[in-house]
Amino acid sequence: MEREDGVYYGDYLQLDKILNAQKPKSEIDGVAAHDEMLFIIVHQAYELWFKQMKHEMESIVSIMTKPTINENSADIYMVVHRLKRIISIWELSIKQVDVIETMTPLDFLDFRDFLRPASGFQSYQFKMLEAMMGLRFKDRHGKDFYQKHLRPIHIENIAEIEKQPSLIELVNNWLERMPFFSDQYWKGYKQSNGNIELDHPFWNDYKNAYANTLTPEESKNLEGFDLLFFDEEFNVKRRLSPKANRSALFIMLYRDYPLLTLPFQLLDSLLEIDELMSTWRTRHISMVLRMIGSRIGTGGSDGAAYLKASRDKHYIFNVIADMNSYLIERSRLPKLTSSLQSRLGFRS
Repeated sequence: MEREDGVYYGDYLQLDKILNAQKPKSEIDGVAAHDEMLFIIVHQAYELWFKQMKHEMESIVSIMTKPTINENSADIYMVVHRLKRIISIWELSIKQVDVIETMTPLDFLDFRDFLRPASGFQSYQFKMLEAMMGLRFKDRHGKDFYQKHLRPIHIENIAEIEKQPSLIELVNNWLERMPFFSDQYWKGYKQSNGNIELDHPFWNDYKNAYANTLTPEESKNLEGFDLLFFDEEFNVKRRLSPKANRSALFIMLYRDYPLLTLPFQLLDSLLEIDELMSTWRTRHISMVLRMIGSRIGTGGSDGAAYLKASRDKHYIFNVIADMNSYLIERSRLPKLTSSLQSRLGFRS
């Protein structure tokens, strides 16, 4: 017998609110525009997924804010797990473009004028998510357009988020705390060459090994190596410090050790999120070109051109991708000391 005070499916999900939240403007104005319902539902679904990604990102930022995080702990596992959930949501969001593209350009024209001056640009949840990850106002494309088309309360909300440590900043702090180069792990290390250019024998060996992999056309990469991993002034305006860059590269190089598996997955997940967001924007660009060609957007932007510029400028974790230019084959890697190998193998 069902309890009278039991939870009811429709009540729990508040379906009355959700299913009555679609109010096509064309219907109100007595114009036939069948596909406006699809347009509304697809965009409402996007906003729900943005809300879920924000929910995940808030928890990730909270964990990463801790002053210490054990690389073999529930904390680091949870960060990776929730980043992978965000990845799955972005993959679904890209596929969702397929649904909106069942609408033809003529179908869209049936109701497009009713949308003005609203625009997907006004998705403040999406901009909050970007800010949480680390996209700063000063780095945004079209800042004047941004200020003009968002409501003041939403601009304030996003600005408040930007005052807090972002995910990329917290990742920098986490990487800087990595103890890989504490003296205790390098006792007895035998440098394989006489180069003493850098402060640590491992990096002298690694730079030499890296130099031996370069073609003549890549010789300038050695200068980039010194700048990225050892020049504080060069990295002032970048999102990761030289120390953090060295830790990130070390994690990528020795990711097969058990203790570095989750840290590597964390870094790799950030790169995947950047890539998927770029792919989503690219699909959006293609859809806009298909739907309206070279016409301006309903919000007044220059349409596809604006979207292209945003896509190219709004990468957040590309500083991590920079490390991939400085990888070498596993067979060339300097051999770690037995004490460090033991630490990385959970046998400390």
